[in-house]
Amino acid sequence: MSTASHQLHDEIAATLERWRADEARVRQHLAAPGISHPEQVMEKTGLQMFEAIASGELPSVPIGAALDFFPIEFEPGRMVFQGHPSARFCNPMGTIHGGWIATLLDSAVACAIHTTLPAGRGYTTAELKVSYLRALTPDVPLVRAEGKIISAGRQVGFAEGRLYGPDGRLYAHATTTCVVLQPR
Repeated sequence: MSTASHQLHDEIAATLERWRADEARVRQHLAAPGISHPEQVMEKTGLQMFEAIASGELPSVPIGAALDFFPIEFEPGRMVFQGHPSARFCNPMGTIHGGWIATLLDSAVACAIHTTLPAGRGYTTAELKVSYLRALTPDVPLVRAEGKIISAGRQVGFAEGRLYGPDGRLYAHATTTCVVLQPR
């Protein structure tokens, strides 16, 4: 192995170690999966809602528990989920099913929009486009889906996302259009 190969291997190992430490830190605060009651979230902005999930004040999200991914980082206009592409999410060809990838990316891009919403507002995905760039296999221990706002208005939000591994390889890209829902 060349010096450059050793260096790359060490960088990937360091990224994986950091990602695993991030996961351990986040998981120690997450509550059991469940559905928040409207009165628990009505007065919270989108960002405050994610802060409450991260602190364990609100339940963690059931889809994340079912598909083995969870929020790892967030700030206004940006959301990162980390997932485990394990064999239980494989299609018959032995690669990770596109639906798992799409769900992870949908969560990242839609939640990036959600972080910008004022209290009492919700959203729904009107359109999701996913481009699959390379096969993802269970040999990749962790992936991250990062969603970022393109534009967030009072009625519609647009975001894009990328699914990448610890070596920086890009597996899929997504864009979304979300409709912002008015309070009832």
